[in-house]
Amino acid sequence: MEEKEFLKDEVLKKLGKRIKEIRIAKGYSSYEYFAYEHNISRAQYGRYEKGEDLRFSTLAKVINAFGMTMNEFFADGFE
Repeated sequence: MEEKEFLKDEVLKKLGKRIKEIRIAKGYSSYEYFAYEHNISRAQYGRYEKGEDLRFSTLAKVINAFGMTMNEFFADGFE
């Protein structure tokens, strides 16, 4: 059980890092402005970038807001 939890935390940290990198690459220096502009809770979005757990449907909404496909999102940082 302990090993699985570790893997979950690692994946969530990678997700958070990737979300933040893409947001910055899209020209949004502020996560709050990005979240507001795409109708995502600012507080929740901030937690996603920190690697906290999120629902798959929420991840799909964030990836869509980036104008990306799932393949594009997961193409970097998840080898």
